[in-house]
Amino acid sequence: MAFAQEHHFSVTRSARYYQLGELSSHTRQVWFVAHGYGQLAAYFIRHFAPLVQADPTLVVVAPEGLSRFYLSGTGGRIGATWMTREDRLAEIEDYVEYLNQLSTSILSQCAEQTKVLVLGFSQGAATVSRWLAHAPFRPAQLVLWAGAFPEDVDFAVASRLLQHLPITLVCGDQDEFISGDAFAKQRAFLQKRGVEPAVVRFNGKHTLQADVMKQLKSTFDRL
Repeated sequence: MAFAQEHHFSVTRSARYYQLGELSSHTRQVWFVAHGYGQLAAYFIRHFAPLVQADPTLVVVAPEGLSRFYLSGTGGRIGATWMTREDRLAEIEDYVEYLNQLSTSILSQCAEQTKVLVLGFSQGAATVSRWLAHAPFRPAQLVLWAGAFPEDVDFAVASRLLQHLPITLVCGDQDEFISGDAFAKQRAFLQKRGVEPAVVRFNGKHTLQADVMKQLKSTFDRL
């Protein structure tokens, strides 16, 4: 019996992202924000609109996962995902390369002193963590919202990335996907790697929360 051999080769494809605010010499902050499983960037980025409206020197960039699918059956609402367990290493390599190209393009249009915040929500938290382990820049802050730094990132690479990097863990106290014990485990994982993350809890479920984002913006302004 003949066995099929698995192969990979690279192709060029289109990737989509959304942006709030205009890049210019006046841009002082760029936030890269990554959505969760089953979301689309167009809707996800709307949560950040009040921040940009209040601060014209802020630009928010929301890349979209490369794989889209129908959320139920074969029609209706559509969502995107960053990866699945099928061919996961190749999918990780693809989105890391995609995010590297996007961030290089965006930041090349900014002044050298522009501060960068990276925020990942839910599945996006693991996505941005894996990305930053191989990114061509270092952010001024990393926010992991209702998601965790993945344990499969090489220890040496993770330690190098996390050293002196301010990290904030955010999670609702009624999050239906993250228990109190799971949240404590995430914090302990970072502490074992020499990081004492800031912790923000709020009254809510697995969602973004406007007041918390304002709090994050205020804290980032002071960095």
